[in-house]
Amino acid sequence: MNKKIAIIGGGNLGTAIAEGLIQSGFVQPKHILVTKRNIQTLHALERKGVLVSDKNAEALRYADLVILAVKPFQVNDILGSLREEFNEEKHVLVSVVTGISIGHIAASLGKRVPIVRAMPNTAIAIQESMTCLAAQNVNEEQLQYVQDIFGQLGKAVRIDEKLMDAATVLGACGTAFAMRYIRANIQGGIEIGFDAATATLIAAQTVKGAAELLLKKGTHPEQEIDKVTTPKGCTIAGLNEMEHQGFSSSLIKGLVASYDKIAKD
Repeated sequence: MNKKIAIIGGGNLGTAIAEGLIQSGFVQPKHILVTKRNIQTLHALERKGVLVSDKNAEALRYADLVILAVKPFQVNDILGSLREEFNEEKHVLVSVVTGISIGHIAASLGKRVPIVRAMPNTAIAIQESMTCLAAQNVNEEQLQYVQDIFGQLGKAVRIDEKLMDAATVLGACGTAFAMRYIRANIQGGIEIGFDAATATLIAAQTVKGAAELLLKKGTHPEQEIDKVTTPKGCTIAGLNEMEHQGFSSSLIKGLVASYDKIAKD
C-alpha cells in the first residue's frame, strides 16, 4: 500500500515520525509532506527528500493519511480551518495529540472521517516507541496500515479508547519511572565501586536486556527472576530487602497516583 502521508506539525514528535519512517524504508521520502509555520527548521528533512510546507491545506490536498502532531490547544483552530479540506472517502486522520479524544476530534471536524488516536512515547525518536492505538469509523485495512506505520517506530498495540489514560501512565509516564529505576541503579553502582560512566552502561544495558528477554521469549518476569535467584544467594537477598522497603508497592502506588491525576484533570 503506497500511501502519501502528511504530518501536520513539524515539531519534535512530527519530525521523529518522519525520520523513523524514512530510516525504516516503510515510506519513500517523496511521499511524506511535513508542515510547520517556520519551515526553516525542516531543512534537514527536506534534504532527505521530504516535502515541506507552511500551508496545512496543501498537505491535505496532497495526502491520503494525515498525522496530526500539534499542541492540544491548537487542535480546534487547525481542524476548524481544515474542515472543508477533509474528504471522508479519501483521508484517514491519525492524532498523536495528548489528551484529545476521538470524539473531540470528530466534533471539531464535523465529518465522519476515519480517525485513529495514537499514543506513542519519547522512545519514538530512536524507533523504540510503545504506541497504543484506538480508532473510530476505520476499517481493518486502514487500521492495519496505521499499526504498520507505528510498528516501524517500535511496537504498537490496539486498545479500547477508554484505556488511553491508563496507556499514558504505563507507556508514557512509564518511561520516566523506568529512568528513575535506572538512575537508582547507577547511584547504587557508584556506591559499590563503579565510576558513573561504567555504572550507567551496566545499568542501562542490563535493563534493556531484561526487557528484551520478555519481548522475545514471551516469558513472565518471575520466570526470568527464578533463573538468577539461587538458594541463599545475593539476588534473593537484594530482592527481599527491596520488597521489605516497599519496592513493588511503591511502583504500583506511583502508577495509580499518576492515573488518578489524569482522571481528576
